[in-house]
Order: sequence, then C-alpha cells, then structure tokens
Amino acid sequence: MRIMGLDVGERTIGIAVSDPLGWTAQGVDTIRRKGDLKEDLDHLKLVLDEYEVEEIVVGLPKNMNGTLGPSAVRAQEIADVIAQETGLPIKMWDERLSTMAAEKTLLEGNVSRAKRKKVIDKMAAVIILQSYLDFYANQKS
Repeated sequence: MRIMGLDVGERTIGIAVSDPLGWTAQGVDTIRRKGDLKEDLDHLKLVLDEYEVEEIVVGLPKNMNGTLGPSAVRAQEIADVIAQETGLPIKMWDERLSTMAAEKTLLEGNVSRAKRKKVIDKMAAVIILQSYLDFYANQKS
C-alpha cells in the first residue's frame, strides 16, 4: 500500500510517496501553487493515480508549544478538501521542524542555495512521511 506525504505551504506543496511496502519515503514532486486550489488538486490527483496511493499524510505545522496557528489551520482546511475530492483517508501528522530538518540535510549535502530552494518542500514531505512510516513500523514491533 502506497502512502503519500504532503508538506502544504502557501506557495508550494511538497509531495513524497512511500514504496509499495510502506518502508521508505521518496520525494516525487513540488506543486507551485497558483492560488487556484482546483488546479493544485488536479495535479495532486495525477500523482495519486500514477502511484496508486491509498492514504495521505498531511504535515500539521504546530507551534512549538503544541497549539495550532494559521498555517496549521490552513493545512487542515486543505486536507479536508483533499479528503472530499479524493475519498482517501487523510492523517494529520505533527511536522514541527520538518522544513528545518530538510534544510539541514540539504546543507550537509552541500546542495547549492538555488537547488535547495527548488527541493526543500519535497524534502520536507519526505521527512514528514518517513517519520510517519517509522512511527507505525515501531508500533508493529
């Protein structure tokens, strides 16, 4: 069963997908948002179909004290729309510091600033999805 991970931002949506066994997450795309959620959903549906995704994990950017700010509320609203449009189960996943972790990983890999800017959201989606996969793998053991 493939699972999709999303890092939803104001300007972009980073997309990652698990392998068929649900062990590893791979970054697959970044949607450059144009303000039209329908266009974003059309793009997302193409990826869902291509990878035969059965579940979606959306990063929930909580504040450091655990409260939900405007970004988290926006992520929840978009997750609700995605659930209605696709009929797939959606899980919200605490993504605190995922973008910072992605940035650190890319810096350690000596990725140029221009390249980092292009892949940071996709990498954050990978981190969100991989942490979700790891958590549930540990629950089973």
